[in-house]
Amino acid sequence: MRKPVKPPALVPGSKIAVVSPASPAEAPPLERGVQELARLGYVVGHSPVKLTPQGYFAGSVEERAAELDAALADPAVPAVFCVRGGYGSNYLLGRLTALRPRPKILLGHSDLTALEIFLWQKRGWVTFYGPMVAAGFAAGPAVATGYDADSFLRAVTETRSGWPVCLHGESLSAGEAEGVLLGGCLTLVETTLGTPWELDTSGSILLLEDRGIKPYQADRALMHLKQAGKFKRVRGVVLGEFPESEPPRAGSPTVREVSRRILGELGVPVVWGAAVGHTTRPILTLPLGVRARLRATASPQLDILEPAVTA
Repeated sequence: MRKPVKPPALVPGSKIAVVSPASPAEAPPLERGVQELARLGYVVGHSPVKLTPQGYFAGSVEERAAELDAALADPAVPAVFCVRGGYGSNYLLGRLTALRPRPKILLGHSDLTALEIFLWQKRGWVTFYGPMVAAGFAAGPAVATGYDADSFLRAVTETRSGWPVCLHGESLSAGEAEGVLLGGCLTLVETTLGTPWELDTSGSILLLEDRGIKPYQADRALMHLKQAGKFKRVRGVVLGEFPESEPPRAGSPTVREVSRRILGELGVPVVWGAAVGHTTRPILTLPLGVRARLRATASPQLDILEPAVTA
């Protein structure tokens, strides 16, 4: 497992660059998200690169890459927050030219998994799986489809110690294990297979979540990862709640049942239904690339064992 490279912490007045590496967002939720970040004491900077939406892309691949490059290259910007997911981040992976030895905070989930895994595998960057500007911050703290303020602020500001995160899920396989927290959206983790940035899951607490997939599609993805050897040295698994993924007919297996069948035989702690990524509850922020302890008990908890940012 590679050594993590951590970004500097946010402080009051820190400038945040807002970028759209994937799909476009509508103006009202984007503006609400910007206002919420301002309420938290941050200054939101808008990109000088103009994006012209193209179907399900927020802009052309050249525009989106230029926007992200500009944010990464700006010395006055310690953090880059993504507007929303959707699809398209994978187009940028071979086009980024402004990656610096010292990283910035990169925050997002869903399709941004591709970018987060790329930065971990190629640069060892610690990134942050959590709310996005128009999908999380837009709704506000501690409300449905909003964000969990405590885990967010601890992740981007804590420089002295780790912290506990209540996962708000249930244990499918009880136990306790330590490892490096990695993963993201199941579909995007799977699509790294065979690429130069294929996720190395050895020694990890593996996070897997998604939305809008049928149970047989979750089964196929999990079996693909298993057959590719990605579960062999995993030390624990955290699963999301997989909303909008009900079985097509009554009596068919659920994603939860599929997960229990495939992952239950691994002999490691497994937690189901965490409030991560695609969730109807306040979205937790989890730093990827840091050591963590998974406690699969009656009240599942993830202990982040080290700061994710530096002073």
